[in-house]
Amino acid sequence: MRWTEEQVPALTGKTFLVTGANSGLGFETTRALAGKGAHVIMAVRNLAKGEAARARIEGSTEIRQLDLADLDSVRALARALHDEGRTIDVLVNNAGVMMPPRALSAQGHELQFAANHLGHFALTLLVLDLVTERVVTVSSGLHRGGRIHYEDLDGAKQYNRQAFYSQSKFANVLFGLELHRRLRAAGDPRRSLLAHPGYSATNLQLSGPTGALRTFMRMGNAMLAMPAAQGALNILYAATEPGAGSGQFIGPDGLRELRGWPSVVPPDPKATDEADAARLWTLSEQLADVQLSGADLRR
Repeated sequence: MRWTEEQVPALTGKTFLVTGANSGLGFETTRALAGKGAHVIMAVRNLAKGEAARARIEGSTEIRQLDLADLDSVRALARALHDEGRTIDVLVNNAGVMMPPRALSAQGHELQFAANHLGHFALTLLVLDLVTERVVTVSSGLHRGGRIHYEDLDGAKQYNRQAFYSQSKFANVLFGLELHRRLRAAGDPRRSLLAHPGYSATNLQLSGPTGALRTFMRMGNAMLAMPAAQGALNILYAATEPGAGSGQFIGPDGLRELRGWPSVVPPDPKATDEADAARLWTLSEQLADVQLSGADLRR
């Protein structure tokens, strides 16, 4: 049975925070949520592009600045939301960068790890006390075969843009499942889910890669990829479906999970390693200088 945008329930009165909301999957997710009555906080790096995207969306939205590769920016948004006494029903960790030449974040971390994992890790922990229902972290089918390069986390010794993209998406899965375990262990009813969009045509494939890789990505987007709106259904299912369970990974049901309709899919078995997840969690707390306190969990 195909799950479509029509099956997103009424969301009047709910607030969603969506990172990377001005384009691609984030835009389509925001459009659908606002169309069902939700208020969406569109967290974007570029305010001008965010406002241009917001003008194309019908419904209740607001723009907030967020550069996930800069932990100071993450802290600033979290502080503002607390100062305003905001409530977030669902946090959608969607924004990302894909396969750029090696670069470092404002704090000196490899850019893909910083933006795709570490920034979302910090944001989640810093606003978790404001979240009422669930956290959705967007990974990728390319997490399969990934690993955490603990011996060379920033790629200073040897950098491969595909391998380090897979590292960041593998980290997303370790984090989302570990958050699920910690919520359950505390008797916290909130949910942590994962989603991936299969092969969806967005500007993510074009904004990071360069040279021949960018040309290959452009051809793939044109010939093989699903529209972004269909890929976003996996995020919408994880974020809104009442029956979606904590710890589930939502992805397309087609061949190799490249295309299709939302379904529960298995993560790479290595990404279910609890010891590896705990190791990454501890490391991420140290790198981001943020910790999950008992006050953030609800019993």
